[in-house]
Amino acid sequence: MKEPTDKPGLGGLFRGRVRRAPADLPRHVPRHEHNGVDENIPPGIRLAGAWSWRLLAIAGAAAVLIFLIIQLRLIVIPLLVAVLVSALLVPFVSFLVRHRWPRGLSVALALLGTLAVVGGLIALAASQIAAGSSDLTQRFEASVEKLKAALLASPLQLTESQLNDYLDQANQAIQSDSQVFITGALSVGSSVGHLVAGFLLALFSLLFILIDGKGIWDWIVRIFPRRARAAVDGAGIAGWSTLGNFAKVQILVASIDAVGIGVGAALLGVPLAVPIGILVFLGSFIPIVGAVATGIVAVIIALLFNGPGYALAMLGVVLLVQQVEGHVLQPLIMGTAVKVHPLAVVLAVGAGSLLAGIPGALFAVPVAAVLNVMTNYIHSGVWRTVPPPAGDLLGSPLWQTVPRRPGFRRTENPE
Repeated sequence: MKEPTDKPGLGGLFRGRVRRAPADLPRHVPRHEHNGVDENIPPGIRLAGAWSWRLLAIAGAAAVLIFLIIQLRLIVIPLLVAVLVSALLVPFVSFLVRHRWPRGLSVALALLGTLAVVGGLIALAASQIAAGSSDLTQRFEASVEKLKAALLASPLQLTESQLNDYLDQANQAIQSDSQVFITGALSVGSSVGHLVAGFLLALFSLLFILIDGKGIWDWIVRIFPRRARAAVDGAGIAGWSTLGNFAKVQILVASIDAVGIGVGAALLGVPLAVPIGILVFLGSFIPIVGAVATGIVAVIIALLFNGPGYALAMLGVVLLVQQVEGHVLQPLIMGTAVKVHPLAVVLAVGAGSLLAGIPGALFAVPVAAVLNVMTNYIHSGVWRTVPPPAGDLLGSPLWQTVPRRPGFRRTENPE
């Protein structure tokens, strides 16, 4: 019996199933397959989970980077010092080159001038300390006697024999722990060796940054994919400009702090006024924290050598200078230069000091300022209208690993 044509038989159904192509599958596919888990989790929890694992990945990468920096601190710190100093010297070298000075002579003048300024400050402080060492010893002994007399007359009811016993116990403790001082001397010797090596590395890095900084930066840009070179190059230029502004403004702020506190100490008759000013100048390169710490040292010196009245007067001078810096210099000058909120400055200095001590506090603010400017530049999208840099590295002879033949002409940029 013939089967109806409108109803396929078993063979037709079987053949239809066999011949069914993937294109014949239903086009509508559910977006989320029900698995009994996702639909029972609130959307807020899913969003928080997505943010959490991404933040954990970023934190893990940052932790690895910080760990590597700490392990390589003997190389990273001199390199950062060289970059920070070069932000001041590169404009000076470029100024001399624009006025037709030879680049080699310009670089030599910049390096020798920097070394002369730093060495002059150190020599001035050392000469001041050496010149007044005998007088300082006598004044210190007199201050100690006054302190003993004040303690004997105080309500503590101490006797001279008790004070002498305390001094003897302190002396015995120092002698019994002499092994600690020997170990410390060995560590100091090692630190001096690291300091010399770091100084030479910083000087070597600074020399090559001044000679061929543009070539070094072009090489760094070429590491990135071609589509990202415009963003990296523009962000680097913006960060470099911010770093230069920070260095110049920080020198101005440090000079004002040093002159204010140093002149105040000299007018009060506090000894070591010049070394105090130099110490304040160097300490002021750590924003907010450095000037406070060095000001406390000036107050302690005034207390030991001049007495409590002069110490209070010295404290007033330090507070006055800090008020001028905090309410005038930092908001008007430093804030404009680095574009970082004062709270962010304090937090960055605190985090840097916890992670890397004094070097961390020194570089925390410039690193935060540079990262802030670079991030804002990339986020703005201005780089999308700028063609990516070609990165022609053969413009500098330092990158020519193979000598060129006479008459060589470059026809295209390397990819």
